[in-house]
Amino acid sequence: MKKRMLLLVVIVLLMAFPSAVFADKGDPPKGPADKCTTIQSGELLTSDGWVIPTGYDFWGYNYQAHLFNGFYCDAYRDAAWCQDYRDVKLEMKWNDAWMSNKDCNGDGLLDRHFGFDSYIGSGAWETNHQSGEYEMDGKTCQWNYFVKIVAKPTVDFACETIWGEFCVIQQVENDPCAGIHGLQFISPDGAGLGNW
Repeated sequence: MKKRMLLLVVIVLLMAFPSAVFADKGDPPKGPADKCTTIQSGELLTSDGWVIPTGYDFWGYNYQAHLFNGFYCDAYRDAAWCQDYRDVKLEMKWNDAWMSNKDCNGDGLLDRHFGFDSYIGSGAWETNHQSGEYEMDGKTCQWNYFVKIVAKPTVDFACETIWGEFCVIQQVENDPCAGIHGLQFISPDGAGLGNW
């Protein structure tokens, strides 16, 4: 009987004074990730000083989604050196370690290899898919090329190195006019991006 009476008193108190029991404790304390500036803020800039939109920009970058869809020279802001490749279609995908969609170090730009001195050991990866066509002996030849690139896990890691800090882990190329078909290279350490 005493237990029932105590339970009844507690229920009555909860109903009469709910805020005393379930007081609003406020927002939880903010951690480092909460101090990051996001693309949605409208405060982040591209390396050439333009505000980054949430969707695709003029050149074909969707930094929020970690994607690029455009032409090869568009990826380099139509630089003079790449004009020979201006008709090559290019699709890129990358992860946060390659280039994040936020600024956590406070420099106003998207973070690259955040928390690491360089890309090495960061787990960064990128894929490139290129395609195009050319004329040979009066025939239009269509080609495509796909590559997976990952950050080296350590400085002395032996691999098919590209740009110093990265390993090529898979290459697929098709160009029937040149007699090239399918897988051209796969890393002996595996081609799965999750392995790195």
